[in-house]
Amino acid sequence: MEEHVWPLYALRITTPRLELGLPGLAGLAELAGVAAGGVHDEARMPFTVPWTDASPREREQATFQHVLGTVAAWRPEDWTLSLAVRCEGKVVGRQDVSADHFAVTREAQTGSWLGLPHHGRGIGTEMRAAALHLVFEGLGARSVTSAAMTDNPASLRVSQKLGYRDDGRAVAAVRGVVRTLRRLRLERADWEAHRTVPVEIHGLERCRDLFGVGGDTG
Repeated sequence: MEEHVWPLYALRITTPRLELGLPGLAGLAELAGVAAGGVHDEARMPFTVPWTDASPREREQATFQHVLGTVAAWRPEDWTLSLAVRCEGKVVGRQDVSADHFAVTREAQTGSWLGLPHHGRGIGTEMRAAALHLVFEGLGARSVTSAAMTDNPASLRVSQKLGYRDDGRAVAAVRGVVRTLRRLRLERADWEAHRTVPVEIHGLERCRDLFGVGGDTG
């Protein structure tokens, strides 16, 4: 099994409905298939990198390569944990957590997507809550940041429910036009005040060194 070589494959974060984990090859193929089926309305682009402006086959391959690439490029000083999200046993989307020099900054970033058939069910909030529990409770983060296009109310609502506060604006060139993003920040105290989703972490102890924190949780 991959976890004997790479302990992150044994890491699992669970909520009442979901299980998040780094996918092996079979799970990764399932995740890639979800991406191929579409993750947003084609008339709107919610990502600064428009990776979904591609054919289903290209989206499938890009997702497969991305997750393998995060494993290959992993360093304790610079990491991206790209988790497959399962609901009722089926992969429904992806939840990323990343950090640069986390041991020093104690700050991480999140990003995510859901397959189109799974929108509007509260899964986005639950999977973000799982990621936040991992970084705050499991790894001892002090803050977590996120960003969303100003015309992406679904993502902004998730952040608001979980306690994020506005952290300014940013602009990006997307599809050849300027787009505005709202930056958002969640401090530990606000996370604690807005916790409503029960979350459990399994298999973290063997992974701490890979996150750069060893046995230290802040």
